[in-house]
Amino acid sequence: MSSTTEQTTAPQGTHHYVLTLDLPGRMATTWTGTLTPGATDTRHDLYAFLRQHVTAELPEYARANVVFFSLEPNQL
Repeated sequence: MSSTTEQTTAPQGTHHYVLTLDLPGRMATTWTGTLTPGATDTRHDLYAFLRQHVTAELPEYARANVVFFSLEPNQL
């Protein structure tokens, strides 16, 4: 007996990120996901991109403190 399993989830990016921002005394939030950097992107470029993405949706986080940032290859 044999079986095959097809992947039905969306493809993941080549890198996994975790970004936690804190508004002292108000709230802290963590964003996580995957992305695929461009050929010339740096770690700083992706950090800036993620901060911009967050603050575009939630402007109050523009002045938030960064508690944690991780960007790693998305592989085991």
